Amino acid sequence: MSNIKEHPSAGTPGGLALKRTLTTPLLYFFILGDVLGAGVYVLVGQVAADAGGAVWVPLLAALLLALLTAASYAELATKYPRAGGASHYATRAFGPFVGFVAGFCMLAAGIVSVAALARGFGGDYLSVFVTLPVGLVAVLFLAGLALVNARGIKESTRANVVATVVEVGGLLVVVALGAWLLLRGDGDPGRLVQLGTPEKGAAAAVLSGSVLAYYSFVGFETSVNVAEETRDPRRSYPRALFGALVTAGAVYVLVGVAASAAVPTGRLAESSGPLLEVVKEAGGVPTWLFGAVALVAVANGALLTGIMSSRLAYGMARDGLLPSVLTKVLPGRRTPWAAIAVTTALAALLALTGDVATLASSLVLLLLVVFLVVNAAVLVLRRDPGEVGHFRVPTVLPVLGAASCVLLATQVEAGVWLRGLLVLAVGTVLAAVAAARRGRNAEGDSTPSEKTGVGVRD
Repeated sequence: MSNIKEHPSAGTPGGLALKRTLTTPLLYFFILGDVLGAGVYVLVGQVAADAGGAVWVPLLAALLLALLTAASYAELATKYPRAGGASHYATRAFGPFVGFVAGFCMLAAGIVSVAALARGFGGDYLSVFVTLPVGLVAVLFLAGLALVNARGIKESTRANVVATVVEVGGLLVVVALGAWLLLRGDGDPGRLVQLGTPEKGAAAAVLSGSVLAYYSFVGFETSVNVAEETRDPRRSYPRALFGALVTAGAVYVLVGVAASAAVPTGRLAESSGPLLEVVKEAGGVPTWLFGAVALVAVANGALLTGIMSSRLAYGMARDGLLPSVLTKVLPGRRTPWAAIAVTTALAALLALTGDVATLASSLVLLLLVVFLVVNAAVLVLRRDPGEVGHFRVPTVLPVLGAASCVLLATQVEAGVWLRGLLVLAVGTVLAAVAAARRGRNAEGDSTPSEKTGVGVRD
């Protein structure tokens, strides 16, 4: 998940239009870099534990389900090509209360994602170099990321360019090693059709595995924030979005095939560094080298998501939706140190109290709430013409997208639901407080006109 940017809207009086510089290829690589991230490095083993040897099936199912919601984002991003994302669409369709809840869920999802990646960093990939308690590593890792985040956005994004190339290269190495194993007669292709576990049948295994696999595809939803900076968003955005998702899906399915064919399912399921098991099985690539690649991938994903979370918290606080203390910035660097500190502390707390699979499921649950709202917003906003000639999807797709969110949510475990409902309860309370504050401000603004008869300007 990448950062959600605060931009002045082109349609706001006095606001400046953002420069349209992104071409279709640039937007494609932006989205691909967002989606092709650290999740698959950590979660292939967990998907195998839920689905059996046919890891590629829930990965493919998750891609198809993600494409449904992506279609809704494509319509809304071309209809309203402005920064703001799900919160903006929800506010337009259902009002500021629902818009706030959607934004809060995005913020919570970002914090949970960083926590999951912090635990992934402290697992088997790190053990290639040193063995330390996962909780301790997670806390130190998050503290290091916070310092990089606080240093500045320019330094962070430069590091991201290098890290994205490294992590994509690592995935392609896994695919190549899996193919080499099969060509030399090793591995077991029969595992590729073993769907289900002793506890779950094939259908239940696919649905359960898809919840975790869905985590690997998140990130596309934040790309709507750069639609305003795309030269021709009506044509470029849908092409780049669907092209990037299909490309990422193809890479993930190939990685799933390689991992499952190369490594026994039980061993894959028990590993917190499942792709490292493929490297060990194939040989030819030093485990320390691939371990370093995986650690770079995990750190990069956590850094980008940490940037997004801290900036979103800062933006919400600046708008009066969260405590004002979160608006404090470093005098020299001009980075939101208070928001960085709070979001990092919350991620550390979650990393110390949950495992990777539980945290990933919690993230997916929060995003499913956001995606459900977005799919519904497409249907509600059909009465608004929006931008002329915008991309429009068949009505059945947002309906199926909303249904897919409900279906996946039914597969989330009770303990994860408890955490998710707690987050939603907090978001609802804060939304109510923000609504009450807006009401008081509106009353205060109306007082001068009531006394003098002169209208108060916005």
